[in-house]
Amino acid sequence: MFSSGTTGKPKCMVQGTGVLINHLKELMLHTDLKREDTIFYITTCSWMMWNWLLSSLAVGATIVLYDGNALYPDTGAMWKLVQDEKTTIFGCSASYINHLKSQGVKPGKDYDLSSLRQISQTGSPLSAKGFEYVYQEIKEDLHFNSIAGGTDINGCFAIGSPIQPVYAGELQGPGLGMKVKAYDETGNPVVDRQGELVCEAASPSMPLYFWNDPDGKRYRDAYFDFYPDLNVWRHGDYIVVNSDTGGITFFGRSDSVLKPSGVRIGTSEIYNQVEKLEEVADSLAIGQNWQGDQRIILFVKLAEGYQLTEDLKNKIKKTLRENASPRHVPAKIIKVPDIPYTLNMKKVESAVTNIIDGRPVLNRDALINPESLDYYDNLGELHAD
Repeated sequence: MFSSGTTGKPKCMVQGTGVLINHLKELMLHTDLKREDTIFYITTCSWMMWNWLLSSLAVGATIVLYDGNALYPDTGAMWKLVQDEKTTIFGCSASYINHLKSQGVKPGKDYDLSSLRQISQTGSPLSAKGFEYVYQEIKEDLHFNSIAGGTDINGCFAIGSPIQPVYAGELQGPGLGMKVKAYDETGNPVVDRQGELVCEAASPSMPLYFWNDPDGKRYRDAYFDFYPDLNVWRHGDYIVVNSDTGGITFFGRSDSVLKPSGVRIGTSEIYNQVEKLEEVADSLAIGQNWQGDQRIILFVKLAEGYQLTEDLKNKIKKTLRENASPRHVPAKIIKVPDIPYTLNMKKVESAVTNIIDGRPVLNRDALINPESLDYYDNLGELHAD
């Protein structure tokens, strides 16, 4: 597998048969996939979820493959496929669910989803409101299985359980055999507060090595040097382990976590609030180094028919101040024509941050819309108070 390349040159990770062992664990135990099931995941061949989906064949299940725009010819396209193929397990991204929610789509009313017993979701964090939308507008009697891991392990660190309750905004727990913890800056485990996702023990699907890395230095630097004395895998995600439920809440990549005045803020905390507003179709938050500190810049793609007026800027700031905190309020709000996404439909905060800080973006080919980055070059507003 290759890493996406959005933060640097893509890494070629050589993996072994442990990937299949790990996939079968996730499919048979965490997803409750059986031979008689039909499973369908919206995924491109370049995403690890393609490998994960194909491993369903090892269970004996039937798989549905789809190539093309998931929203063509309309927002009901995938649900018609679920209905027609009598899909039992359907997988998608958080951005797909958020789009349906923003458009007021009600698949449960418009399609026969009687066969569907599970929706799996991954790609980026989904808000509690997104969970509620699934149960209210898609189907109330299914297992919503939110999962998170990475291309690096070709699998999941946190995942669902078919025999435990689902709490809105939380993944149900660590994968079996995955010794997942949240660590603070000093390398101590923490609960009920944000920390770095680490895995304290080896897992079957870890890369065997990186291609063209004979002494293993690039491998160690990528995962083990953040806490150099602890020998733990630091993945680069920011999470909270919830002591009351045992669930895990994800807050996005820790390398895109904002730190104005030293206070850590996950970008998803901003998106969850801003994208509730009907005027905002999409958004991207980054931290800009500014006068010895960091300030939050919020880029917004507006819904059709709206302009970025001072009133709308004030509405966005008021929403963040009241529903998140004063620390979440951006120093600047800038209108942009598009938000950059990877082929896996993940927002690319790091690429925009690199542009703004004068660093090169090394692999624009990893983006589904690389031309969107052109607009972020030489934005005069970013150099003024």
